[in-house]
Formats: sequence, structure tokens, C-alpha cells
Amino acid sequence: MIIMAAVKGFTLALGMIMPIGSQNSMLLTQGITKNHHLITAGLFILYDAMLISLGVLGGGFILASNDTLFTLLTWGGILFLLAYGAMSFKSAFNGFKAKTNNVINKKSLKVIIITSLVVTFLNPHAYIDTVMVIGSVGGQYTGDAKMYFLLGAISGSIIWFSSLALGAAKLSVQLSKPKVKNAIDGVIGLVMWFIAWSLFITWLAR
Repeated sequence: MIIMAAVKGFTLALGMIMPIGSQNSMLLTQGITKNHHLITAGLFILYDAMLISLGVLGGGFILASNDTLFTLLTWGGILFLLAYGAMSFKSAFNGFKAKTNNVINKKSLKVIIITSLVVTFLNPHAYIDTVMVIGSVGGQYTGDAKMYFLLGAISGSIIWFSSLALGAAKLSVQLSKPKVKNAIDGVIGLVMWFIAWSLFITWLAR
């Protein structure tokens, strides 16, 4: 029972975290440029651990029951995702326009920390996936089983973000080629705007 709880937490967390989103997009970019990518992965692991713990230990009902908080988070997320997507499209357009290898402008650690906070805590999907979904499943367990579920879920986050950061860095030569880089930026822009649209539809239906 305890081992199965850990396995369930691990697989559920992977299922929630793996689809491309603002965190994965940022980490992929940092990995390709080898710009504080391991620190970025560590920050996302920390943030997810905090949110998952909040949900599993009983805080999920706060977000689920507070319409005002949900609305503020949703519209903050929509505006952020639209801006993030626009920047990705601009990067892709500038890359295609230049038709040459772009000079990599690496971000400072301070900028990366601030951006990581924004893409996590202004993204309602982060709360829905970690606090509400993972939290609601983890809330079904009690005692040691709940703690094992929590550790399993956090382990899923550790494995995924570490693998993405290291994988992107290892393939940085291939992924940083102009055509590939521009295509990645374009896809990221589309995904960000799609998520923004899905958030708007969710808000309308609430």
C-alpha cells in the first residue's frame, strides 16, 4: 500500500508536469543556451515541491472554493502567457529574418529567478495541476501512505526537470541551430497562446 502510494504520486506528477508549459518552455530555452539551466531546474523543483505539499497536506480547497482568487490568478496567467507567447513569436521572427546564427544573449541569474517565479506562480495551470489535481488524489491517503505519495510526487518533479535541463544542454548544438531554434520558439509561442485560450474558456465556464 505504501509503495503503491509512492508509485502513484510519482506517475501522476510526471503526467501533470511533462506536457509543455511555461516552466518547461523556459527550462528548455535555458538548457539550449546552457544559461543557469541546472539552477532553473532546481528552482522549478523547489516551487513544485511547495505547491504539491500544499495540495497534499490540505490546501487545495482554498483555490477550488475561492472564485475571486481563481479569477485573479486566471487573468494574471492569461496576460502573462499572451506576453510570453508574443516574445517567443518575436524571437522566431527575428531569427528567420536574420537567417544567420543569432548571438546568444544570456540572462543574469537575477532575471532567471524573477522569471521562474513569474512563470510558476502567475500560471493558474501550476496550481490546478499540483495543488488541486495532485493534492486531491494525495488527500485520499492518510498517515505514512500520504507522506510516501507526497515524496513520490516530488520525486517525479525532480526526475523530469533534471532530465529536461540536462537533455537540452546535451543537445544544445543541434537545438541551437537557427532553423531548429526558430521552430522551437514558434511552437512555444503557439502553446503559450493555446494555454491562454484554454484558461479563458475555463474562466467562462466556471
